[in-house]
Amino acid sequence: MIFEVFTGVQGDAWQGLGSGHATPDRPCPGLHLRRMSTPNPQPPAMLLAAGRGERMRPLTDHTPKPLLQVQGRPLLAWHLRALAQAGVPHAVINTAWLGAQIPQQFGSVFAERFAPGKESLLSIQYSHEAQDFPGALETAGGIARALPLLGPVFWLAAGDVYAPDFVFSAEAAQAFTASDALAHLWLVPNPPHHPRGDFGLSPQGLALNPAEGDPMPRYTYSTLALLKAALFAAPWCDIPAGNPAGVAAPLAPLLRRAMDAGRVQASLYTGRWTDVGTPERLQQLNAPSGLSAGPSEGAAQP
Repeated sequence: MIFEVFTGVQGDAWQGLGSGHATPDRPCPGLHLRRMSTPNPQPPAMLLAAGRGERMRPLTDHTPKPLLQVQGRPLLAWHLRALAQAGVPHAVINTAWLGAQIPQQFGSVFAERFAPGKESLLSIQYSHEAQDFPGALETAGGIARALPLLGPVFWLAAGDVYAPDFVFSAEAAQAFTASDALAHLWLVPNPPHHPRGDFGLSPQGLALNPAEGDPMPRYTYSTLALLKAALFAAPWCDIPAGNPAGVAAPLAPLLRRAMDAGRVQASLYTGRWTDVGTPERLQQLNAPSGLSAGPSEGAAQP
């Protein structure tokens, strides 16, 4: 099992086999000191960037979907920028289709200057699924594959979702860490392409898994979440950490099991959000009025 891990120290890079070199409490050299110096440390982030992007063809025949340009920058860079601004120390990006292009684009460190003299650095690690398996491992499979590089709590975002107003809040991460929840999902109002939604939302802030035919209002899962590694262990998931067999599995069944046990929190997000799943949605975002488009367009798959 091969992970390509960039430390962010003078562009240095090394190869790790399995979890022997990269562990959840020390995913790569140099990060421990940064964590120690941060009063309210943020958890790492997992960015999903391995999909083929079939509905985006022919645009994705030669470019992975997360690298398509939105408002002058690669789609994935919007998440990286927000993570860096929020003080998240490092991110793990999984790749498969045209996966070599993503580290070529972003390298070992994402740097963003938000104010004169103040530069935020985000160290990047890569989990290259296609090096060991025929293709992408889907959402849960890809997370399980990268789990040895993540801590007990981590942010999650899909690399093909545009949500420029979303804040990866340290306060939200701390509250979630202190709770007994296994996941905290951000839901959005249902876009035209996904009118039925995915999950319900209780007045107490719990995500609900309504039965088929239940008239309960549902919202669409934005793909933005806080997760605990415990969600990827029994009884919620039977994929071993590191996913050595390369099991391809979606995330939604794990979430639904945890919802039925009352272990998934949720919030309603009403900022700008688009699942960039078709060339038409990409064109709309890049139109002169695209940056101020409505709160929800398209629907991502959990």
